[in-house]
Amino acid sequence: MPRTFVDLSIYLENDVQSDPPGYGPKIQYFTHENTYDQIVPFFPGLKKEDLPDGEGWALELVSLITHNGTHLDAPYHFHSTMDAKNGGKKPAIAIDEVPLEWCFQPGVKLDFRHFADGYVVTAADVKAELARVGHALQPLEIVVVNTRAGSCYGDAGYVAAGCGMGYEATMYLLERGVRLTGTDAWSWDAPFVHTAKKYAETGDAGLIWEGHKAGRDIGYCHLEKLHNLEALPADGFFISCFPHKIRGASAGWTRAVAIFDDALMAGR
Repeated sequence: MPRTFVDLSIYLENDVQSDPPGYGPKIQYFTHENTYDQIVPFFPGLKKEDLPDGEGWALELVSLITHNGTHLDAPYHFHSTMDAKNGGKKPAIAIDEVPLEWCFQPGVKLDFRHFADGYVVTAADVKAELARVGHALQPLEIVVVNTRAGSCYGDAGYVAAGCGMGYEATMYLLERGVRLTGTDAWSWDAPFVHTAKKYAETGDAGLIWEGHKAGRDIGYCHLEKLHNLEALPADGFFISCFPHKIRGASAGWTRAVAIFDDALMAGR
């Protein structure tokens, strides 16, 4: 059956503005020309010229945090507990405990590119967008949010770009059975630089990470730093986003991909 695949992931790479200063990935590249010294301990007496074309192997030494690149956040990242309003408070699950069925489901895209940087999306905004595209949410659908940040990836202002999903908007999705969401911004919540101004004015710490903290009430995961969301329609595709299995971790890197059934799309 013919299918089309759309890559929704950013690169892991050096020297690109995808994280705040000091939080970015560091990749050291070893090429075929400079790895002889790594090989000879396994084969005493080996000379570099003995290798085919004098070439060794290529490999990379990578220094990352689990939130570099396109990644899936586990409920454990948000808080130590989850599901207070969904059967009772329990320990939050880590990334290796996330149900695999959450990570391969039909996708839905909400287009919020028109909202200003720092805007906090409400439940009413979500309902209006779903009505605009004519989609009724189903349990376990993966809902991704296309923000202005998607067009800013790699620019100095990327981390501060895009709107964020507030508590009530996030709960609107979770109460309808959604368990995995995503954004092309640096964070599911509004960028910190904007929230910091509101906190300074109000002293209300409940504004900090309010979308993330919805996981205290209903456990869920979200993808951050997605890419190419503008290439997606509102629905009619699947998303695959299985995370790396890191024991007890708050997040895991993923190669998020949208998958289209070409025959189905031809009939739309």
